[in-house]
Amino acid sequence: MPPTASPTWDPDQYLRHSGHRARPFLDLLARVPRLPAADDGRPPRIADLGCGPGNVTVLLAERWPDAHITGYDNSPQMLEQAAALAGPTAGGGRLEFEAADAGAWAPAPGTYDLILSNATLQWVPGHADRFPDWVAALRPGGVLAVQMPANFQAPSHTLMRELCASGRWRERLGGVLRHADAVLEPGAYLELLAGLGCEADVWESTYQQLLGGDDPVLDWVKGTGLRPVLTALADDPSARDAFLGEYRDLLRVAYPAGAHGTVFPFRRLFAVARKGGAV
Repeated sequence: MPPTASPTWDPDQYLRHSGHRARPFLDLLARVPRLPAADDGRPPRIADLGCGPGNVTVLLAERWPDAHITGYDNSPQMLEQAAALAGPTAGGGRLEFEAADAGAWAPAPGTYDLILSNATLQWVPGHADRFPDWVAALRPGGVLAVQMPANFQAPSHTLMRELCASGRWRERLGGVLRHADAVLEPGAYLELLAGLGCEADVWESTYQQLLGGDDPVLDWVKGTGLRPVLTALADDPSARDAFLGEYRDLLRVAYPAGAHGTVFPFRRLFAVARKGGAV
């Protein structure tokens, strides 16, 4: 499997930790300012890039009940799950889901009031190069809001990469995973967005997550970061189980279980940028 290939997603596995996964989205949403649509009386137009199963996209309809909201994703499995949530919203808006790759999505200029991406762009090589097109697609005063995991130096990821590069697995899994620089440093996003004429706010948060159950960190990464490995080994269950066994043992040492669960720190990066111009 080439490193740029899309992994196969499992919505049920992803949603097993939906509470922890939704919290950064809510923190991002809380920092989104007033949208330009509020000043000219029309419904907002909103895009959610990498909507996944749609469980957090529906929260956009609670914040903007009259909005026309489109969730985009390139995973058929995720879109199939999200489809059940599509339709008119209680406030007279509409929620829909469409297939699109965030790396190639190019909306018409001046189309959107809000373009949001939650925990997706780390999967998109060169995603920062897309920001100029996305800012151009905003109406004056519109907002680009993104959140990305920034934990690629955490043991959960370094151990995964080291194991894939080890003698036993190198031939089959070498190059499958994202690199440690999948997400830029915060200052790089701030400088880029300011250069695009935006008033930008960029920050980081590290969530101290307490996970329950047996091998909960392994269960977490099965829904996200481990997907490329699981996809690459999908045709060889014995190899998949062998890899998971080795990785599980490493995680047990790196994240020991405590009396109340397993502490799993998770660093995330946020950026909210308002486009210049009249609001």
